[in-house]
Amino acid sequence: MTNDTLYKKSYFSRLPELGDLAPEAFKAFVEFDQKAVAPGELTAKFKEIIAIAVAHTTGCPYCIEVHVNNAKKQDVSREEVSESIMVATALKAGSAVAHGGNALNAYDGTSDQELYKQQYFDRIKEFAKLSGDAFQGFIDFDKKAMKAGVLSAKEKELIAVAVAHTTGCPYCIDIHTKGAKNQGASKEEVAESIFVATALKAGSAIAHSVNALNAYDSE
Repeated sequence: MTNDTLYKKSYFSRLPELGDLAPEAFKAFVEFDQKAVAPGELTAKFKEIIAIAVAHTTGCPYCIEVHVNNAKKQDVSREEVSESIMVATALKAGSAVAHGGNALNAYDGTSDQELYKQQYFDRIKEFAKLSGDAFQGFIDFDKKAMKAGVLSAKEKELIAVAVAHTTGCPYCIDIHTKGAKNQGASKEEVAESIFVATALKAGSAIAHSVNALNAYDSE
């Protein structure tokens, strides 16, 4: 490995070494990961679409590579991939905007000891006056990203639920879980989307272990 090359597709081939270094934990993760992306209430194809969105949220290049390739095998179109990425982008940006209510509370010196309340989310409307053009630009993008296209509104809400669990935004979880329910998603479908997100977030950590192995062996 050269000092300036931190990511190569070939590095991912080192991942099985973890099976020798931490066999029980590695095996348990692999079994969980396979179950999380297996078809259930949601199809294997749609779970790969969710996985692509989440991989762009975690920023794992190995995961993006793996799940885009898996998605192509499931006949996922380039348009479906693109729309899932836009939902992920909207949710990651939306998490920052949503937490703006907390920032306003902090700036105003509120004495409330509870850091998360649904009512705090209402404060983001204040950004329409504080940063009007940027705020309106975000609102317009968010609406277009979540609008039904090659992916249905229900599918986009389920992707949003998964991504919201990756960004850890309680406001987004609340909004998009209700949005998914309103679009006809079952509780089982919501749960399966969450476990795809869980597998991908954990998978990102494991995938990056190949960089740790490279770093350890370079000394």
